[in-house]
Amino acid sequence: MKRIITSVAFAVGVLWGTIAAAQSYWVQVEANATLNTAEDATQRYAGQMDDVAGFRLGASGWYATALGPFTEDEATARLVELRGAGQIPRDAYITDGTAYGQQFYPVGANSLITPAEPETVTEAQIDEAVEEAVPGSDELAAELPDEPAELEVAMVEPEPIPEPEPEETRQQALQSEGLLNADERKALQVALQWEGFYNAGIDGAFGPGTRGSMAAWQEAKGYEATGVLTTRQRAELLGDYNDTLSSLGLASVTDRDAGIEIVMPTAMVEFDRYEAPFAHYTGDQGVRVVLISQSGGQSTLYGLYDILQSLEVIPPTGERNRGNNDFTINGEDRDIVSYTYATVVDGAVKGYMLVWPKSGDERLLTMAMDAMKSSFASTGPTALDDNAGLDEAMQSVDLVSGLEIRRADRAMTGFYVDGTGTVLTTAAAVDQCSQIMLDESYPASVTARDDALGVALLTPEQALAPAASAAFLTTDARLKSDVAVAGYSFGGRLSSATLTFGQLADVKGMEGEDNLYRLDLTSQDGDAGGPIVTNGGAVIGMLKSLSDSTRTFPPEVSFAVKSSALTGFLAENGVEPAATDMAGDLAPHALAMKAADMAVLVSCWE
Repeated sequence: MKRIITSVAFAVGVLWGTIAAAQSYWVQVEANATLNTAEDATQRYAGQMDDVAGFRLGASGWYATALGPFTEDEATARLVELRGAGQIPRDAYITDGTAYGQQFYPVGANSLITPAEPETVTEAQIDEAVEEAVPGSDELAAELPDEPAELEVAMVEPEPIPEPEPEETRQQALQSEGLLNADERKALQVALQWEGFYNAGIDGAFGPGTRGSMAAWQEAKGYEATGVLTTRQRAELLGDYNDTLSSLGLASVTDRDAGIEIVMPTAMVEFDRYEAPFAHYTGDQGVRVVLISQSGGQSTLYGLYDILQSLEVIPPTGERNRGNNDFTINGEDRDIVSYTYATVVDGAVKGYMLVWPKSGDERLLTMAMDAMKSSFASTGPTALDDNAGLDEAMQSVDLVSGLEIRRADRAMTGFYVDGTGTVLTTAAAVDQCSQIMLDESYPASVTARDDALGVALLTPEQALAPAASAAFLTTDARLKSDVAVAGYSFGGRLSSATLTFGQLADVKGMEGEDNLYRLDLTSQDGDAGGPIVTNGGAVIGMLKSLSDSTRTFPPEVSFAVKSSALTGFLAENGVEPAATDMAGDLAPHALAMKAADMAVLVSCWE
């Protein structure tokens, strides 16, 4: 008996559930990416027809305007009626509302949990449901007492299992796609390009390239790859793209003091300070925008071009292009990517710099950079005053208007050994370098090295014309004679090499090495690789790096590789060094000039 009662209860519950489920269909007439737009659209429809509601579309961030709720037949009839009257778009469709989230219209309503008015269930319908659930129940009922004991049966409506919203067919998707205007079609191509599926022109024409990219996107998202996006798929694609735009916060900024208008990622940077000729915009994500504004013409432009390339935010690797009236600088290293543009306009040099961390999204970088390139404009002759920000600015030899000067991981000395710019230096200067620069301007590479001697030969990427090159002494240097090393003692903080004087203390090393001199000369780390010269300017050797020794010596003890060992190394590698037997002395100023012209700063980036 219990089994029969349970079956009866279930059958009646199913009947009621079927009736309730029939009320859960909606006619979706529009979807919008922002709440304000969706509210305006929903209120517009509500002024023309009844049963209008607005919902958030799940996690996509979009908002739907819908009519309902209806039974499926009612929804179909309403869709046909309103389409025929031209009151709703042709791409409107029927949905069971499973994708609908929080209701925003009417305010305070919740149509998704408010049950529709139940239909009347007749006794005949109940009998039919019971007979279907329990065959033979009529005969069984006849055997029951006329007055059965009271039974309390709980009518529990089963939880409905939501079915996925039916997707448009390819034909329906083509029909709804046909209602898109040119800008809407281009927006889809832009979003597909952003996702990495489309790489052709943004023209709004859905040819084979666009269709292929749509199919690839559908496949990546787990949809059937038809090559035609449905209404819901278009909303998802554009929703993801618009979420990205929001994370950048691209907006036009007018800096009246700098006289510049430009679109920048305002969600990532905000105005920080002026330090002429720059306006700094910074943030906490490592992104930086610097506006450039300075009175002047071509000479100012060219000077700025040279100065900028000494800064930390403009890595030395990357394409450079300087024209008559503008320049661009691309820089990239292991930490950042930067792009700089400046031009002569309205009697001033104006431009901008975008600095982006390598850890950031490169697609966002591309979007921000494209927006800045296309929007940059001068608002007139106004430019930053030369003293702008100086009262607040921190003055430092390591800064240029608030931007750090680029410093190499290691900086030592070398010297030119021929007229094309070939450089001899210590091997310690170029160990494990990913990039080597001469005088912070000329890229060079190691073409030979001798680790036993501790020397390396560098060849610049482009031929140079040094003001002076080494002439090696052909005779032995005299013991206790005066000598000097020309070197960048302070790692390039001074603009040219300095001379440090001392004496030749021994014609051999501490362990009797014939290829070394011992010097009574107090040197610095940056001097290593510098030429050892006599008072007459002849080169008698090269200063060894202090790190070459496993011992610690008093500060006044230094060592140099003899010229005879150096010339042998050069000859083995195709360099014919100049020789001299010059005796006598040069005036101190002439000696300093000659040695400084011969020496070159060797910078290493690991």
